[in-house]
Amino acid sequence: MIEAQGLTKRYGRTLAVDNLSFSVEPGRVTGFLGPNGAGKSTTMRMILGLDNPTAGQVRVGGKRYQDLKNPLRTVGALLDAKWVHPNRSARAHLRWMAKSNRIPDRRVDEVLDIVGLTSVAGKRAGGFSLGMSQRLGIAAALLGDPEVLLFDEPVNGLDPEGILWIRKFMHRLADEGRTVFVSSHLLSEMALTASNLVVIGRGKLITQSSTKEFVARAAENTVKVRSPHLDRLRPAVEQAGGRVTESDEGILVSEMDSDKIGELAAENGVVLHELSPQTGSLEQAFMQLTGDSVEYHTGLEAEAQQVLGSSAE
Repeated sequence: MIEAQGLTKRYGRTLAVDNLSFSVEPGRVTGFLGPNGAGKSTTMRMILGLDNPTAGQVRVGGKRYQDLKNPLRTVGALLDAKWVHPNRSARAHLRWMAKSNRIPDRRVDEVLDIVGLTSVAGKRAGGFSLGMSQRLGIAAALLGDPEVLLFDEPVNGLDPEGILWIRKFMHRLADEGRTVFVSSHLLSEMALTASNLVVIGRGKLITQSSTKEFVARAAENTVKVRSPHLDRLRPAVEQAGGRVTESDEGILVSEMDSDKIGELAAENGVVLHELSPQTGSLEQAFMQLTGDSVEYHTGLEAEAQQVLGSSAE
């Protein structure tokens, strides 16, 4: 488990993390989201003792990272895939890490096999592609068979097969009861990977919730309706409290579920060709809730915010 309380970090006049409190529970994958410059990397560095907080504290399994005797046995992390001496082989790099934390040498070959690098274990890490470097970083994180795992952009540089492998692998780690904390800018992937979210902006907590609750709270759910008798159905829906907007192939109804719409259609003798709930996406919810926390807006981002804002009115 990871627990942050009042976590604050200043660099001169810059406030990178501002009184941030959250917890990451075991047994699930928790996504760590926020716009660029939100303080995600700084927060992860403080969890791992690489940066000292200006105020507040963060605990891993009830202890500061600095107080862990053999930290790789408790916490595994991938923050920078290229953090490895380029002239060392993958196996030599992992053996060096294992020795520093009193991890048996046999574990090196086990994790190389887990991440699919056995065939290149003797090759120089400096010649690895970004995807291979990511796999080596994941192997290093797994080396001590830790209960807590932190990953920063773990699918960066991976092909679709590798991304699918990472997703399934993280689910498996969580199913084993481990704490899995993942930072990523790929929102479509986070929607498939993370069951819980910690979302920050400008160093502050925006929300902590399940992914499902986050999307439902931020993105309005509607029901798509197609019928040859919309002229009869529309007034019935509006009179019952539904809000109707036009769509390309019919109407979209908000503030009313599909069961109620179906009942109104039956009562008014309306034939339905389609009655399908339309749920919001994680990307829409993220843009809506973090829009004010983005430091720099491009023209396209501003336009997207306007579209999302107008669709919610």
